[in-house]
Amino acid sequence: MGRLHGPLILASASPQRRKLLKRLRVSFEIIPSRVSERSSEKNPRKLVALLAKRKALEIARRRPDAVVLGSDTLVVCKGEILGKPKNRKDSERILRLLNGSWQRVYTGVCVAVDGGRRVFSEVAVTRVLARKLDEKRLLAFAGKHMDKAGAYAVQDRKDPFIARVDGDLDNVIGLPLKSVRRVLARAAKR
Repeated sequence: MGRLHGPLILASASPQRRKLLKRLRVSFEIIPSRVSERSSEKNPRKLVALLAKRKALEIARRRPDAVVLGSDTLVVCKGEILGKPKNRKDSERILRLLNGSWQRVYTGVCVAVDGGRRVFSEVAVTRVLARKLDEKRLLAFAGKHMDKAGAYAVQDRKDPFIARVDGDLDNVIGLPLKSVRRVLARAAKR
């Protein structure tokens, strides 16, 4: 990966992203980004790249000495972009849409260095198949993962919802480590 020029900061409060980044065996600190995730962008690949960049830049401008990693994940199913559910009713709606269907999970990662003057980005995409749950099981499951895009957590062993993952599981969890390694390596080159 190369030597980073400054401390690494993860611009996310996500405990799952923290766990995944620890696998790279690099020291880092956490400063969650507080930027708006609103956007008129409709292309999921462009949207996650934009939001990851926005998050990284917000922290990089405050910490120009640091290497800042921003990330954003969303799910697309049947043409609909799905983020985190707004409330339990929205969680039910999202899970019904995903129920028994293939979807794509997009995660954008962005590394900002030199106060945001240099940025390196990448987007990972993974296909995921949800099991078909009956209405009773679906309703019991709804609301359990309100902080996750798609309203499910594939890393939760008790999560009955996901049947198959085609691609990188860590992308579905929220931080594609292959992409992170590549953008950090590019950022390490001066």
